[in-house]
Amino acid sequence: MESLSTILQNARQRAEQHGLPYAGALTPQEAQQVLTLAPAAQLVDVRTRAELELVGRVPNATHIEWAFYPGMVANPDFLAQLDKQVDHEVLVMFLCRTGGRSHNAAVLASQAGYAEAYNVLEGFEGESTVDTKQRGQINGWKAAGLPWTNA
Repeated sequence: MESLSTILQNARQRAEQHGLPYAGALTPQEAQQVLTLAPAAQLVDVRTRAELELVGRVPNATHIEWAFYPGMVANPDFLAQLDKQVDHEVLVMFLCRTGGRSHNAAVLASQAGYAEAYNVLEGFEGESTVDTKQRGQINGWKAAGLPWTNA
Protein backbone atom coordinates (compact mmCIF):
# COMPACT_ATOMS: atom_id res chain seq x y z
CA MET A 1 0.00 0.00 0.00
CA GLU A 2 1.30 3.43 -0.93
CA SER A 3 1.62 6.16 1.68
CA LEU A 4 -1.13 8.73 2.04
CA SER A 5 1.19 11.50 0.88
CA THR A 6 2.11 9.58 -2.30
CA ILE A 7 -1.55 8.85 -3.10
CA LEU A 8 -2.55 12.49 -2.63
CA GLN A 9 0.47 13.73 -4.60
CA ASN A 10 -0.57 11.51 -7.54
CA ALA A 11 -4.15 12.78 -7.26
CA ARG A 12 -2.96 16.40 -7.23
CA GLN A 13 -0.78 15.79 -10.28
CA ARG A 14 -3.79 14.40 -12.17
CA ALA A 15 -5.76 17.52 -11.26
CA GLU A 16 -2.97 19.79 -12.48
CA GLN A 17 -2.55 17.85 -15.73
CA HIS A 18 -6.26 18.13 -16.50
CA GLY A 19 -6.78 21.67 -15.19
CA LEU A 20 -9.22 20.56 -12.50
CA PRO A 21 -10.30 23.27 -10.04
CA TYR A 22 -10.21 21.01 -6.96
CA ALA A 23 -7.47 19.30 -4.94
CA GLY A 24 -7.21 16.08 -6.91
CA ALA A 25 -8.62 13.08 -8.75
CA LEU A 26 -8.36 9.62 -7.18
CA THR A 27 -8.85 6.17 -8.62
CA PRO A 28 -11.34 4.03 -6.69
CA GLN A 29 -8.46 1.97 -5.27
CA GLU A 30 -6.70 5.13 -4.09
CA ALA A 31 -9.91 6.43 -2.51
CA GLN A 32 -10.27 3.20 -0.53
CA GLN A 33 -6.64 3.50 0.61
CA VAL A 34 -7.29 7.09 1.71
CA LEU A 35 -10.24 5.89 3.81
CA THR A 36 -7.93 3.32 5.41
CA LEU A 37 -4.97 5.64 5.96
CA ALA A 38 -6.89 8.80 6.96
CA PRO A 39 -9.80 7.78 9.19
CA ALA A 40 -11.10 11.38 9.35
CA ALA A 41 -11.51 11.50 5.55
CA GLN A 42 -15.07 11.32 4.26
CA LEU A 43 -16.50 9.71 1.16
CA VAL A 44 -19.65 11.48 -0.07
CA ASP A 45 -21.79 9.48 -2.48
CA VAL A 46 -23.78 11.92 -4.61
CA ARG A 47 -25.90 9.35 -6.48
CA THR A 48 -29.69 9.22 -6.19
CA ARG A 49 -31.45 7.12 -3.57
CA ALA A 50 -32.75 4.95 -6.41
CA GLU A 51 -29.19 4.22 -7.54
CA LEU A 52 -28.14 3.25 -4.02
CA GLU A 53 -31.12 0.92 -3.66
CA LEU A 54 -30.82 -0.66 -7.11
CA VAL A 55 -27.06 -0.85 -7.58
CA GLY A 56 -25.47 -0.80 -4.12
CA ARG A 57 -23.59 1.51 -1.81
CA VAL A 58 -20.23 1.96 -0.13
CA PRO A 59 -20.38 1.19 3.59
CA ASN A 60 -20.03 4.25 5.85
CA ALA A 61 -20.22 6.73 2.97
CA THR A 62 -22.17 9.94 3.53
CA HIS A 63 -25.04 10.24 1.08
CA ILE A 64 -26.06 13.63 -0.36
CA GLU A 65 -27.95 13.55 -3.64
CA TRP A 66 -26.56 15.85 -6.33
CA ALA A 67 -29.80 15.51 -8.27
CA PHE A 68 -33.12 13.76 -7.69
CA TYR A 69 -34.65 10.85 -9.57
CA PRO A 70 -36.71 10.89 -11.72
CA GLY A 71 -35.78 13.75 -13.99
CA MET A 72 -32.37 14.38 -12.43
CA VAL A 73 -33.51 17.69 -10.99
CA ALA A 74 -30.61 19.46 -9.27
CA ASN A 75 -30.58 19.42 -5.48
CA PRO A 76 -30.78 23.12 -4.53
CA ASP A 77 -29.70 22.29 -0.96
CA PHE A 78 -26.63 20.23 -1.85
CA LEU A 79 -24.11 22.70 -0.44
CA ALA A 80 -26.14 23.35 2.71
CA GLN A 81 -26.41 19.60 3.30
CA LEU A 82 -22.69 19.18 2.67
CA ASP A 83 -21.89 21.96 5.15
CA LYS A 84 -24.02 20.22 7.81
CA GLN A 85 -22.42 16.81 7.32
CA VAL A 86 -18.80 17.49 6.33
CA ASP A 87 -16.30 19.74 8.08
CA HIS A 88 -14.50 22.16 5.74
CA GLU A 89 -11.14 21.03 7.17
CA VAL A 90 -11.40 17.31 6.38
CA LEU A 91 -10.37 15.55 3.21
CA VAL A 92 -13.58 14.87 1.30
CA MET A 93 -13.96 12.57 -1.70
CA PHE A 94 -16.99 12.57 -4.00
CA LEU A 95 -18.35 9.48 -5.73
CA CYS A 96 -21.15 8.99 -8.27
CA ARG A 97 -21.97 6.42 -10.96
CA THR A 98 -19.23 7.27 -13.46
CA GLY A 99 -17.40 10.35 -12.15
CA GLY A 100 -19.40 13.21 -13.73
CA ARG A 101 -21.68 14.35 -10.91
CA SER A 102 -18.89 13.78 -8.40
CA HIS A 103 -16.66 16.06 -10.50
CA ASN A 104 -19.33 18.77 -10.28
CA ALA A 105 -19.68 18.23 -6.53
CA ALA A 106 -15.91 18.53 -6.06
CA VAL A 107 -15.91 21.77 -8.09
CA LEU A 108 -18.70 23.23 -5.94
CA ALA A 109 -17.11 22.08 -2.69
CA SER A 110 -13.78 23.59 -3.68
CA GLN A 111 -15.47 26.90 -4.54
CA ALA A 112 -17.19 26.78 -1.14
CA GLY A 113 -13.88 26.52 0.73
CA TYR A 114 -13.25 22.79 1.01
CA ALA A 115 -9.50 22.84 0.38
CA GLU A 116 -9.18 19.04 0.25
CA ALA A 117 -11.98 18.15 -2.21
CA TYR A 118 -11.30 15.16 -4.48
CA ASN A 119 -13.22 13.40 -7.23
CA VAL A 120 -13.25 9.60 -7.41
CA LEU A 121 -12.63 8.78 -11.07
CA GLU A 122 -14.66 6.04 -12.77
CA GLY A 123 -17.34 6.24 -10.07
CA PHE A 124 -19.17 3.34 -8.47
CA GLU A 125 -20.14 1.54 -11.68
CA GLY A 126 -17.56 2.77 -14.18
CA GLU A 127 -17.80 2.79 -17.95
CA SER A 128 -20.36 0.72 -19.83
CA THR A 129 -19.40 -2.12 -22.15
CA VAL A 130 -19.62 -1.36 -25.87
CA ASP A 131 -21.75 -4.37 -26.74
CA THR A 132 -24.28 -4.59 -23.88
CA LYS A 133 -23.97 -1.10 -22.36
CA GLN A 134 -23.69 -2.86 -18.99
CA ARG A 135 -21.76 -1.10 -16.23
CA GLY A 136 -19.69 -2.49 -13.38
CA GLN A 137 -17.39 -4.73 -15.41
CA ILE A 138 -14.74 -2.46 -16.99
CA ASN A 139 -13.72 -0.18 -14.14
CA GLY A 140 -15.12 1.69 -11.16
CA TRP A 141 -15.53 0.90 -7.45
CA LYS A 142 -17.47 -2.35 -7.91
CA ALA A 143 -15.25 -3.74 -10.69
CA ALA A 144 -12.20 -3.07 -8.52
CA GLY A 145 -13.64 -5.39 -5.87
CA LEU A 146 -13.76 -2.66 -3.23
CA PRO A 147 -16.20 -2.85 -0.29
CA TRP A 148 -19.87 -2.35 -1.17
CA THR A 149 -23.23 -3.68 -0.09
CA ASN A 150 -26.77 -4.03 -1.40
CA ALA A 151 -28.23 -3.03 1.97
